[in-house]
Amino acid sequence: MANSLQARKRVRQTARKTAVNRQRMSRMRTFVVKVETAIAAGEKDAAATMLRQAESELARGARLGVIHRNAASRKVSRLSRRIAKM
Repeated sequence: MANSLQARKRVRQTARKTAVNRQRMSRMRTFVVKVETAIAAGEKDAAATMLRQAESELARGARLGVIHRNAASRKVSRLSRRIAKM
């Protein structure tokens, strides 16, 4: 367990940042799942609309450091390719 004041503070900060990052990751996943369900249902217009929202959310996650920017770009690219195939 942390003994110094600095170490205790780092534990508190890490816990707070972990909780925030977990919420952000969950929010990103939710938007991606919405796109995937629209694709599975065969609703191209709805999927395209959801993709724009998911792209924004993924970009925000990449900007805030929750995921790597290349990972966000890759996810958007793969989703848009799947929508284009419909």
